[in-house]
Amino acid sequence: MTAGRGTIIGTGSYLPERILTNRDLEQVVNTSDEWIKTRTGIRSRRIAGAGEVTSQMASRAAVEALAMAGVTAAQLDMIIVGTITAEMVMPSCACLVQKEIGAENAFAFDVSAACSGFVYALEIADRYLKNAPEMKILVIGAETLSARVDWQDRNTCVLFGDGAGACVLTGSTTEEGLLASQLYSDGRLWQLLSLDARPRRYCPAVDYGVAAAQNNMPEGAAFSMAGKDVFKHAVREMGDAVVNLLDREGVSLDDIDLVVPHQANIRILKSLAERLDLSFKKVYTTIQKYGNSSAASLPVALDEANREGRLQKGDLLLFSVFGGGFTWGVMLWRW
Repeated sequence: MTAGRGTIIGTGSYLPERILTNRDLEQVVNTSDEWIKTRTGIRSRRIAGAGEVTSQMASRAAVEALAMAGVTAAQLDMIIVGTITAEMVMPSCACLVQKEIGAENAFAFDVSAACSGFVYALEIADRYLKNAPEMKILVIGAETLSARVDWQDRNTCVLFGDGAGACVLTGSTTEEGLLASQLYSDGRLWQLLSLDARPRRYCPAVDYGVAAAQNNMPEGAAFSMAGKDVFKHAVREMGDAVVNLLDREGVSLDDIDLVVPHQANIRILKSLAERLDLSFKKVYTTIQKYGNSSAASLPVALDEANREGRLQKGDLLLFSVFGGGFTWGVMLWRW
């Protein structure tokens, strides 16, 4: 097989059973359902149960993606997990997934790029597939953000949810797959969105009311975010990245069939569409149901769109992400 590009042959996702609604949060922190919906577009989010950790969710999403792809775990050559909430520093979440699904022939590692982690991982997979298109690569975005939230901070605790999304990729010499991409980062702005300490196996309390009242998280273990500044940078940087990539590739926004973005905040997504003069009907959203699940949000949305039949062979997709670091990026993908 001659060198080509990475193409997705299977998608999967996993969402915890527990649904935490805005009404539930009204009992935990000084907020309201209307306040949350107006500012974020979120109505509910999924929360991992006691002892439910990132690698477990990632593994369950992986099994779904492998089944769709018709690929066994033993056939995998590589596993990449985008995450900032692995339950351990070492071994990596990807190694734990490898063990869990029985992918004994794969090598595995994590990518830490916050909400951009899944797209960064896709880029890495594509580079490998250009040189070895026969490879089978599993790419996952998985997060347990509920373990890293200050449940007394109403500006952040309402945003985040848990989950995992996965894709199986292989090489293709057709027009399908990754057509073009551009990744970015700017570490100078790290203080606007950060997550400091990583406490050993820190997991969320079952009773969020108790957790909020006690506020007993280790120092630095929760998100720190300057929301207005992050909003401004996210809209501007993602907008510029989209315009630059489309101009470079000679593609019009009219050519795009569906935009699958990182699900950060509905106002960010609407502002991005407005900045690009893009119909919001072309933007696929899950933020209202699942909240912001960082690296998991795009692959979960992609799997849902795929299983709903929103993705047709030959469709031109646009992926756009923005996360702490800052990290961001954009991809053109032919389905």
